[in-house]
Formats: sequence, structure tokens, C-alpha cells
Amino acid sequence: MTRKTFLLAPLAATLLATTGLASAQTVLSVSTWLPPSHGATMAQNQWCEAVEKETKGSVKCNLLPKAVSAPPGTFDAVRDGLADVSYTVDGYTPGRFIFTQVAEFPFLGDSSTTTSVAYQRIYDKYFAPIGEHRGVKALAVFTHGPGIIFTVKQPVTSAADASKLKFRIGGGNINELSKAMGWNTTLKPATDSFELLSTGVMDGTFFPDESLQSMRLSMVKYATTFPGGLYNTSFVFMMNEAKYKSLKPEERAAIDKVSGEAAARLFGAGWDRTDAASREIQKQTGVQRQMASDAFVNEVKAKQAALEDKWVAAAEGRGLKNARAVLAEFRAEIQKVK
Repeated sequence: MTRKTFLLAPLAATLLATTGLASAQTVLSVSTWLPPSHGATMAQNQWCEAVEKETKGSVKCNLLPKAVSAPPGTFDAVRDGLADVSYTVDGYTPGRFIFTQVAEFPFLGDSSTTTSVAYQRIYDKYFAPIGEHRGVKALAVFTHGPGIIFTVKQPVTSAADASKLKFRIGGGNINELSKAMGWNTTLKPATDSFELLSTGVMDGTFFPDESLQSMRLSMVKYATTFPGGLYNTSFVFMMNEAKYKSLKPEERAAIDKVSGEAAARLFGAGWDRTDAASREIQKQTGVQRQMASDAFVNEVKAKQAALEDKWVAAAEGRGLKNARAVLAEFRAEIQKVK
């Protein structure tokens, strides 16, 4: 071996090793349809950081500059491989998911973290084994904070007040509840809210607190809150199934470790933090908040009771045994987590 060859040998070995590392690294394309500062987007980014750390850099994320699909098409986009990872609202595709509606019922709780963790536990125990999100790898499920009635020009103090107005809603159980209450509601993604309210097409929207800031709804002047929320929204955080299966066993184990309840807590904490920040901003901007009266709450409960009977029948028709007991267990789990 010549001196020149001897000197170049370590360099060549280093280059080969580096090339090998680069080719072994898996990059996940990650999509979000919410703003970069939104709590859910930030939680997804934190999950990506945890994945990279747990896999020691063999799996990392590429955060796409824009969403690969409109919100209602996100589930199919991940299933079909347009993105490897994203999240979506189950209710954006009415009738497709049944079990998830249990996390959308009124009066569940005042904390996203609490309802998300309890929901994840029930999902793992009952819903995942019978394939609620078949077609993707469900990394976690979560909910937003308690749902509120927000309006632009007048407060809503009763069910009768609400019936005189037009509202944007996000789907799921609140869609069915609104029909039962006789309210004029339209199913639209959250991202359409600014245009609908700023142009006067809608008089208000049903949202958690944080959405006033993330959706730039400065035109909102009134808020009607309910103990535990008028409704909630079920989200699924998911990964393309083929991409997940293509990973090494140790990489899948690392992803599993930072998903499930760990990810549910991540998303829940992010939502609680931004909800709290929004309530402080609402004080400064003069949003008038009021708690729904007992009479208003009781009207909602009366209509919801029939919807829960309907859910029990639909869930058992899809293979969930003793659905009413599962609902009771979910509510008990929320209290336990709290």
C-alpha cells in the first residue's frame, strides 16, 4: 500500500459509513392543516422530536410547507400515502366513524388533557381491537377543549336564541344534536370560519376557546359556555400503515413508546395551554362570556339522551359489545384522570 492510499483509506471508510447512515435514515412526511402556532401543530412537532430522539436519529420528520389535503380528505391522504403522518377530525366525514362519537358528547369535561387521556384508554381497550380506523396506523386519539357557542352580534342565552341564528359547526355528535335542537347549522372545516363569520354568511360558530386566536376570529363578541362543554371533537393522529410496517422493529417500538397515551397527553396539554391563553385575550378584547342557564343545559340533556340511545344501537351494530357500559366507563375514566 502506498502512503497516499494509506492516508486515503480512513477517509473512504468514513464516507462509506456516512453514506450508509444517510441511506438508513427514514424521513416521515408530516402534514398539518392548522396554523404553525396552533397547539395541535406544535404537539405534532413535539412528537416528531420525540421520535427522532427515541430512534437515535434513524427516523425523523419533514414538516411539509402546506397541507396535502383539505381537512376532510386528510384521513384518505394519509391512508393513500400522500403524507406519512397527520391528524384529522373524525366528524369531518359523517357516518364513517361510529365509536369515536363517544368522545363528542356534551358535558364530558373542562380539560382537553383529561378527556384525551381517558379517551385514549377507552380507544385502546375497545375501539382499536375492532378496527375503528382501519387503513391507517392510529398513533393516538385526542379531543379539543370544551365546546362553546361563539357569536358576532348578539348573545345566546337560550335554545330559542340559538334557533334564530346560523352557525358553522365541525361535525360529529354536535351535528346531530343541533338538528335535534332545531338549530340552523352548516358542517364546514374550522379553516373556513374566518370567511364565514367575517362576511356575515354565518352568525356564529361552535368552537373551543383557542380557536378565536388560531382562526383569527376577532369579530366574535359573545360566548356561551356549558359545564363540561356543549360538545367535544374527536381527533385521530395517524400514520400511513405501509410506512409504519416498513420500519425496523426497534423503530416501530420507539414510535409506539411516544404514541398512545403519551401523545394524547401531548396534544391535550397543548390544547389546554392555548385555551387558557385565549381566555386571557378574550378578557382584554371584551368578549362577553356567560354560562348557560340550568334550563338551557337541561334542554340539551333531554335531546342528547335520545342521541346516546342511537349511538348505543349503532355502535353495537358495528360490533361493540355493551356500548352503554363502555360510555359509562369512559365518563368514569374522565373522573379518574381528573
